[in-house]
Amino acid sequence: MEVFLTDLQAYNEGCLYGIWITLPLTPFELSQAISEVLNEGEYICETEDHEEYFITDYEADISIDEYDDIYKLNELAEILADYSDDDLLKLRFLSHEGYDEREVIERGIDSYDVEIHDYSSDISFTDVYELLAQDLVDEGVFGEIPEHLQNYIDYETIGRDLAYDYVEFEHGVVARIM
Repeated sequence: MEVFLTDLQAYNEGCLYGIWITLPLTPFELSQAISEVLNEGEYICETEDHEEYFITDYEADISIDEYDDIYKLNELAEILADYSDDDLLKLRFLSHEGYDEREVIERGIDSYDVEIHDYSSDISFTDVYELLAQDLVDEGVFGEIPEHLQNYIDYETIGRDLAYDYVEFEHGVVARIM
């Protein structure tokens, strides 16, 4: 998680100064980064008593507000650092479905039962729901299909029906909440 920390008073005085910081940091490193932003803002604007900062940009797996508590974000970044790629994909899906990202993180990503199928690396022009249908048939979800009937399976129609239960929330990635 990266955030661009900006001196609020310097910004209000027409002097834009900030720095990119990568979270998580130790509490000492974080307070040093905040001090650096505020001290440099005082120097650039030639004024004193700069006390407030805000976030003007970010790159993260969660949404960040400009006045979010940087120390709370640091705690969340520590948790997210331990997430696997699958967990981050699950978090993005839950967010897409309207779940509060921070609540999901605090409750624990494993407490949500989500099924995800990632076809984002598939370079064919096949519809993702059709690919899902093929995978589910191959996994035996619809029962054992005799080999002599497998050529007659209409994956397109099965995929169309699966689109009622699954959501393509990113290009080539479909999921559902169980």
